Amino acid sequence: MASIKDVAAAAGVSVATVSRVLNEHPSVSTDARTRVLAAVAALGYRPNAVARSLRTDQTHTLGLVISDVLNPYFTELARSVEEEARALGYSVIIGNADERPELQDHHVRNLLDRRIDGLLVSPTDGGSPLMLDAARAGTPMVFVDRWIPGVDVPVVRADGRAAVRDLVAHLYALGHRRLAIIAGPAATTTGSERVAAFREALGEYGLALSEACVGQGDFQAESGRRVTEGFLDLPEPPDVVFAADNLMALGALDAVRARGLRVPDDIALAAFDDIPWFVHTDPPVTAIAQPTGELGRAAVRALVDRIEGRIPRSVTLPARLVVRRSCGEPAASPPFPSSPPSPSPVQRSTSVQRSRP
Repeated sequence: MASIKDVAAAAGVSVATVSRVLNEHPSVSTDARTRVLAAVAALGYRPNAVARSLRTDQTHTLGLVISDVLNPYFTELARSVEEEARALGYSVIIGNADERPELQDHHVRNLLDRRIDGLLVSPTDGGSPLMLDAARAGTPMVFVDRWIPGVDVPVVRADGRAAVRDLVAHLYALGHRRLAIIAGPAATTTGSERVAAFREALGEYGLALSEACVGQGDFQAESGRRVTEGFLDLPEPPDVVFAADNLMALGALDAVRARGLRVPDDIALAAFDDIPWFVHTDPPVTAIAQPTGELGRAAVRALVDRIEGRIPRSVTLPARLVVRRSCGEPAASPPFPSSPPSPSPVQRSTSVQRSRP
């Protein structure tokens, strides 16, 4: 393998001149630059990235800490981040927090110790002192999907409120009146935001979300199973279970089947965070889809802007409802109403469940 001394000898210049060319120093003459670059190409010389970072104080490496690598949503997000970073000349080191705040901070600390140029994080909670300190110290950072309120860094996320309203409108049009939600952790912005959007949308239709119909999950399949079992044990089980993420939806589906029940004949199911698997389940699952690839690419661009001295901006993209067959939709589902009806006093005072076969 060629060394920097070999390049200097082939180009007829000093090692220092080769170094200045490789680091794009403006003091090198056009002739010397041309000879050095020709020698680099002829010898196939590759600079030592670590040594180069020590000279330039840049590693061209980004850190990405995702909440759960087993969640297909975050897997797709990580892939789009890596692809966009590579296109912009950066590599990516990924840490999996596994929805555990202490593991998240472990990865953040290690990445900062590795002298990464910038950090992308999907926070597992809203109170990490380490990330607060890193942001205050000026570490280039972008929150993606989730964020920590009060921390002044760009946020790239999807807004699911309109899609949740569309989902409730769709369910209402199908005759569902008793709706339940498997919530994500209240300490995460996505966990609290999706419950609030669901409750608000139900209110537009004169429907209340009782405490019995709010189950606390943790964005993991087992919690979806556990919460759904509780819903099924209620004196009046819900017509629909809305899982606030895809893994909890899969757990809910397991719980329904374990009771010998069928979706949607006995209970309907909808999910936030569409995944490719949902078209292969029986029945295919109605879900809210986020523009995951676009979010990952936008997050990288915002972070690189910050690293390279440009002004980064927060980005909010819309989520959308994908109607399938898990809520009792007919073969050719009619469009859901764009606005709620004006419920009569009787409708507002009685949240009557639809009759079950």
